[in-house]
Amino acid sequence: MQHFYDGQIRRYVTQLVRLFSNFSYKDGDDKIVRVPVMYGDITRQVGHILRDNSENKIPSAPRMSVYITGLEQDRTRTSDSSFTSKVHLRERAYDSTGSEYLNTQGKNYTVERIMPSPYTLNVNVDIWSTNTDQKLQIMEQLLMLFNPSLEIQTTDNYVDWSSLTSVELTSTSFSNRSIPIGTESEIDVAQLSFTTPIYINMPAKVKKLGIITNVIMSIFDESNGNIALGISTPELKAYSDSPQERPTMDKQSDRVQRDTLNLSVNTATYKDYDMVVMNNIAQLIDRGKTGTVTWTKLIEVLPGEYRAGLSQLQLQRKILEGEDTSISVNGSVTINPLDESQLVVDWDEDTIPTNTTLNSPAGRNNTGSIDFIINPGKYNPTDAKAAGLRLLLLGAINTSDNVGVAGYDGPDAWKNTDNTDFVAGENDIVEWDGSNWHVVFDASADTGTTTKYITNLNTGVQYRWTGTEWILSFEGEYRKGTWRLSL
Repeated sequence: MQHFYDGQIRRYVTQLVRLFSNFSYKDGDDKIVRVPVMYGDITRQVGHILRDNSENKIPSAPRMSVYITGLEQDRTRTSDSSFTSKVHLRERAYDSTGSEYLNTQGKNYTVERIMPSPYTLNVNVDIWSTNTDQKLQIMEQLLMLFNPSLEIQTTDNYVDWSSLTSVELTSTSFSNRSIPIGTESEIDVAQLSFTTPIYINMPAKVKKLGIITNVIMSIFDESNGNIALGISTPELKAYSDSPQERPTMDKQSDRVQRDTLNLSVNTATYKDYDMVVMNNIAQLIDRGKTGTVTWTKLIEVLPGEYRAGLSQLQLQRKILEGEDTSISVNGSVTINPLDESQLVVDWDEDTIPTNTTLNSPAGRNNTGSIDFIINPGKYNPTDAKAAGLRLLLLGAINTSDNVGVAGYDGPDAWKNTDNTDFVAGENDIVEWDGSNWHVVFDASADTGTTTKYITNLNTGVQYRWTGTEWILSFEGEYRKGTWRLSL
């Protein structure tokens, strides 16, 4: 393991020392005197140093000392250790000559943050004093801050998701002695105990964002994947089943090889099972039923090693009918421990298609989405009307052949404010601007030459326009050969 040290615990202790700094007391001459703060438990060696290596000198007081008494892992705050959060950062350009930031974009980065480990830091604060009045002055200033806790911040780093924490006062000890007798030191020590929940972070991965310099063509045989399964399923592309491109194991290197392509990836393609994907759950299909085959049982017989959060599921789908290009939607997987027939997928957002921007007469913010998918013959939008309401129609609203004909009166629910009849066709997307309905996507005029995506905000499901119908973007049923599991 590579050595790394970021001084994380040290920063927490430093903030605690600063927390107890700049307190003062008033001496017998009515002078305000600042109470010094140091780090370290008062052992005999430390005390000897403070006395300048002399038994004839006692440590000066008042003062405060801060020291750690315990560091324990907090199992109540543990989370999935394989979780990784991605943050995209864009810097302003910096002019080193003029030592100033410019109003142009500079370097771009992607920071991958790994889930930190939770710990509980226990700290004691000893208050040294020579008389009761000193002690009362110092403690009164301290105790009023904690009711029962105080928030601190260890860093102002934008990507540090564990910089904020709290300091909670758990116990107090007014004195460490009874009535002094004999030659006992005249210094008295009061003790305050604090608890601080902290996180210890692993080093983050920082990657520079670049531009696309080349495009690698698909290595899969696309002639085997023309599967037409209707509106419930996306259009799929099959992975290659040809013998010359079938992966084989190299026993010496323990890697999957291809004779012609020379790939060094450990992948497994399932030939015997179809699969259904809904939201972030993937299940195998056996004889038309889901939930009967567990992923654990299937993975055990495959080469390679399953790693929760690191193994990946890859889905292959077509873009447009007749096009040779295809897109792979990927995500890291974890077997559900409560139901091993379910594979929980954390989709890589960079592989999911981007929603298409549609014009919005009402100035809608999220222009690549709809609110509901409705049947206009059974749905009354009156109660839901608000500026920006957007609907995908499963049927037509009036027709141009009827509107304008003498004596025709369309449904009142779909009239504009001026009582005119609104016309829209099947698969159209319509929007209410506050007074009138508008068609923001005309299905009859769009033949599907360019791919369009929209997301239903009510269900979170993304759809794609094929030129004739809306189908699921990538969710749905995947036949064998159109999906792959990378171990």
